[in-house]
Amino acid sequence: MNHILVAEDEVGIAEFLKRGFIDAGYECTVVDNGPAAFAQARSGDVDLMVLDLGLPHMDGVDVLSELRALKVDLPIIVLTARTSLPDRLRVLQGGADDYMAKPFLFAELLARVQLRLATKTSTPDDKLTHGDLLLDLHTHRAQLADGPWIELSSREFKLLEVFLRHPGQVLSRAQLLSQVWEMDFDPGSNVVDVYIRTLRKKIGAERIQTVRGAGYLLAD
Repeated sequence: MNHILVAEDEVGIAEFLKRGFIDAGYECTVVDNGPAAFAQARSGDVDLMVLDLGLPHMDGVDVLSELRALKVDLPIIVLTARTSLPDRLRVLQGGADDYMAKPFLFAELLARVQLRLATKTSTPDDKLTHGDLLLDLHTHRAQLADGPWIELSSREFKLLEVFLRHPGQVLSRAQLLSQVWEMDFDPGSNVVDVYIRTLRKKIGAERIQTVRGAGYLLAD
């Protein structure tokens, strides 16, 4: 079942949309402010967002631009009372997939939602998996067996990505330095070992094994 996020601070409209989407067979979550919309949209748990621009605490335009800056490719349909040409151009150029002005017909909005969900494609490279370990290449988060999303630093993300692209293969410190830190020489530090330890704490020590004298591997 597709999960739709509605970011709308007008209670009546939000409840109307939620009821309509549920009746149409979708799961629906409603948030009423910008920070909550941003957090939920980048969580990886929703398939499409209907976004109002006039949200409190963080404007919908800012929510949109921040998500696109983070390469979050969630389909976003803007639903707003701002109908001027500059407003429409700003949101479409800012990364919105579609734009509808209030007042609106729910049947038309539903048709646009269905179209976006039908044309949404997952490229083979948007996620990497190995057993019950999943890495989302857009949100830079990891997940274990459908558990909560695990936040990763940029280096932790890149390190885990390298392991997931070479499962079961022993990777030397030199290879990791080259692929993660873009160093073609050994700086004489233990930076690889430090990041291996922090990554093990997040995904489980048993997943990354030490091969004495050779390097590390992502175990089955």
